[in-house]
Amino acid sequence: MRLVSYRAAEGDPWRAGVVVGDTIVDVAGLSGAGDVTTVRGVLGLDAEARAAVAAAAAGADGVPRDSVVLGPPVPDPDKILCIGLNYTEHAEETKLDTSAVPTVFAKFRNSLIGDGAPIQVPAATEQVDYEGELAVVIGRRCRRVSVEEAGGFVGGVMPLNDVSARDLQFQAPQWTSGKAVDTFAPCGPELVLMDEVADVADLRVTTRLNGSVVQDARTSQMIFDIPRIISFLSSYLTLEVGDIIATGTPAGVGFTREPPLLLQTGDVVEVEIEGVGLLRNAVEPEPAR
Repeated sequence: MRLVSYRAAEGDPWRAGVVVGDTIVDVAGLSGAGDVTTVRGVLGLDAEARAAVAAAAAGADGVPRDSVVLGPPVPDPDKILCIGLNYTEHAEETKLDTSAVPTVFAKFRNSLIGDGAPIQVPAATEQVDYEGELAVVIGRRCRRVSVEEAGGFVGGVMPLNDVSARDLQFQAPQWTSGKAVDTFAPCGPELVLMDEVADVADLRVTTRLNGSVVQDARTSQMIFDIPRIISFLSSYLTLEVGDIIATGTPAGVGFTREPPLLLQTGDVVEVEIEGVGLLRNAVEPEPAR
């Protein structure tokens, strides 16, 4: 099953929808959904209820996909946790040292936007970079799970662009100011549940800038794979249903190139995950206040 958050008009609340071909079927009222209206709510259903939702959606009327606005698939996560330096070649190109455990930093809901929404660059930064990644979304609440158990807590996956303001990121030892910028976490367009993912441990991750490939790797090249990341995070905090974990970007980011390849107004960034989907966002200046 593939889920989206969508709305018909600006200002409407995000609603959960099931993707059926070129249409989106609203979750509300479907057999098995109960009073659920959000993607987090669908993830929180048991397996039998989710199967009922999928079956009911397949036989229901939907709205044309191109008639609605797609948001981030999970617009209201409790947490957005990001893993840095999780591909060896990326760590080498940044000249930053890897560690014995995952490097973790946070983004927040203000950074989330959906497919097609603009990345808005504030005047506070002049060095904005792309980072294409696979993001996993937690499907069951977990705490202190083993590596062997951890995979069972993944609800679904989606493309994510960990847009980064490099001048803000590296002005201090903590990265938050360069990472948690408004609109700097495009994701989606769909959350693909695990029944449609062949092998999350070996998916191709491709980033394109204005049509040219700038990153191309496979998730099998991660230093810390998804079960190890989840087990590590859950060793000290509770992962809630809907939490987003960005699993790290491969080599090819812009600020390490000679000359640097940084995002400019009018650029279009695409992040594609094999079998999962294509995320596309244009770059524009943040509107004046």
